[in-house]
Amino acid sequence: MKAIRIHTFGEPEVMQFEEVPDPQPGPGQVVVRVHAVGVNPVETYVRSGIYPKPPTPFTPGNDGAGVVEAVGPEVNQVTVGDRVYIGGSISGTYAEKSLCLAARIHLLPPQASYAQGAAINIPYGTAYHALMQRARALPGESVLVHGASGGVGIAGVQLACTAGMTVIGTASTDRGRKLVLEQGAHYVLDHSTPGYLDEVLPLTSGRGVDVILEMLANVNLGNDLNVLARGGRVAAIGNRGPGNQGTATINPRAIMNREAAILGVSLGGASEAEVMSMHAALVAGLANGSLRPVIGQEFPLAEAAKAHHAVIESRAYGKIVLLP
Repeated sequence: MKAIRIHTFGEPEVMQFEEVPDPQPGPGQVVVRVHAVGVNPVETYVRSGIYPKPPTPFTPGNDGAGVVEAVGPEVNQVTVGDRVYIGGSISGTYAEKSLCLAARIHLLPPQASYAQGAAINIPYGTAYHALMQRARALPGESVLVHGASGGVGIAGVQLACTAGMTVIGTASTDRGRKLVLEQGAHYVLDHSTPGYLDEVLPLTSGRGVDVILEMLANVNLGNDLNVLARGGRVAAIGNRGPGNQGTATINPRAIMNREAAILGVSLGGASEAEVMSMHAALVAGLANGSLRPVIGQEFPLAEAAKAHHAVIESRAYGKIVLLP
């Protein structure tokens, strides 16, 4: 089969399109023929060597969707021919086939395309973990979603709207802001405009927002605290910049006076029970149509380097996927 392989860390061009042996399933394992691969920022960090380096060579990726091609012993969750999305891979998903634990495979409802299935695990899992499991958002509360036109942002908007929350999204382009409103947000702000957060208090009758989904904590965190309601929570999902370049300055009084909380979010930190719960909710949302991943760009698998450049350089608009 064909797969992307990384032999050394560096720029996107270090990813090579190579022939590798087909994976074989062992006990509790499944082989999925991959029809679409989800591309996430975390894979660009791993490829560049910013994150802890896995042994080389390796195939990147944990997100994808396709059809079960083979199952090993002790597998009863899925059968050959099932449409599934992948929520974690042993061999990597940037490939024509992927070896996965059966527990990390989830049935893909017929309403969802393979590309949409590939957009579920990290974006929707992260948004669900942040909103529901860390911030414990409730119906009737208000939510500010920074970067709401990106993969995680769109997921956050859809999840919050479905749960009965008032949603304020931000995006930097007219196209992005239109997309955010189309996903159900009640209000949308231009986060490229200085002082845009000044609009939050009037939109919430002066009380502030209950929850903030923060995709760029090193830039926004200090200002976020000033628009929180009493008892508000900031779920810090994203942070950019190596070392000290990724730090933020905050005024602790802004937390103390509001009895607010800053919550770190890492999908890898979710417990097994939380992972099972989130995917049950995500499969149900795909089936009933309340969750609708938006695909922004598609690239052939052989052009994975172009996809990584797009993730890093382009303004967020939906999900980027690879097509084997």
